[in-house]
Amino acid sequence: MSESVFFADLQMADLVLDRVYQGGSKGNMGDDPIGKLLPVGNQGGFRYKGSVEKQDVRLVVLYTSGEETDWPDQLDPTTGDFTYYGDNRKPGRGLHETQRKGNLLLRDIFDWSRGDANDRAAVPPLLLFQKSSGRDVVFRGLLAPGSPRLESDEELVAVWRTTRDLRFQNYRAHFTMLNTPAVTRSWIDQILAGDPLGGACPPEWRAWVKSRSYRALEAPRTIAIRTKEEQLPLAADRWILETIYEHFSHDPIQFEHFAASIWARFDSNVEAVEVTRPSRDGGRDALGTYRLGPLTDPVRLQFALEAKCYGLDTGVGVKMISRLISRLKHREFGVFVTTSFISQQAYTEIREDQHPVVFITGRDIVESMKRRGIGRRDALEAFLGTEFPIERSVVEAALQDGLTVREPAAKA
Repeated sequence: MSESVFFADLQMADLVLDRVYQGGSKGNMGDDPIGKLLPVGNQGGFRYKGSVEKQDVRLVVLYTSGEETDWPDQLDPTTGDFTYYGDNRKPGRGLHETQRKGNLLLRDIFDWSRGDANDRAAVPPLLLFQKSSGRDVVFRGLLAPGSPRLESDEELVAVWRTTRDLRFQNYRAHFTMLNTPAVTRSWIDQILAGDPLGGACPPEWRAWVKSRSYRALEAPRTIAIRTKEEQLPLAADRWILETIYEHFSHDPIQFEHFAASIWARFDSNVEAVEVTRPSRDGGRDALGTYRLGPLTDPVRLQFALEAKCYGLDTGVGVKMISRLISRLKHREFGVFVTTSFISQQAYTEIREDQHPVVFITGRDIVESMKRRGIGRRDALEAFLGTEFPIERSVVEAALQDGLTVREPAAKA
């Protein structure tokens, strides 16, 4: 369990990566630990010191509960990539007309981040906190806007959402977690005094301001085998997977098309998918190509996909995974998509024997749907009812963004 800081000690505490900061016990807004750690207020996802309109914000806190289905903020600890959604989350307002001015702040920050060193010096340091339990929060780290993995026009994107048939826009912003293990109280004091590049400034932030160099906090996982709990969605999202299972449980052929579309959207390098004929799939429900390297001179790998629509409590065992492996050809890799989970024995054997098989399990499917903005029951039911069942491959619709799709072979 992570070390924690008592509420009474917050005002003088340094911010240490993944440390818990305890909330108060009076039962009111004054129990918020962020407001006591930093002079940024005690409410909202965007909290800052200064004025957005005057463009003199000196320090920004981004707070995420990690619990909003429609707006799935997500930190990938292995790469340091963090996705955060803006604060225009209801219809009836313009993109930048929010009460907390969070989207306006995002617009300015990303504009400055793409300029020269003088422009980036105007970007306030961004600190990420996440809900722990009760009023407690966890400090997740220091963020820099943008990512070396993305094109500049992908870093801040206005996305459309629909609620009760009303359309509106919100921002999806991409940040990079910097390799800064602690934000000291000395640097916080310098930031608030208007000297963010003072002597206590972390070298990672200084490097980003001076040259837009991202020294990302990349933390490869020490455990390559996910547990059953890690493969299945959290309790609040379980209904999404149950709804998908109920829709496809009596029609496994349609689930193959759904699984292919999930895999295609999961990775932009999936170039082509062909769902095979049900009577002659040979243990491979879909075939396709995966693109590596530059677009002007790519290398293409072949893959075979198998899909199983199982109940959430029915794991995929060794026999089923072995079936896919036995049918992989030379230089092919496998993709196994299931609404359930891979049993511990099967998962362990695959990883220890280093078989090239990608597992997409229940939680991965749920996260994919949420990233597509399908996180409400009415939206999910409308999507499934409209796209499935189908006569032609739904993969064609899933791969519109420059991907090639071949039609399934004609029935014999």
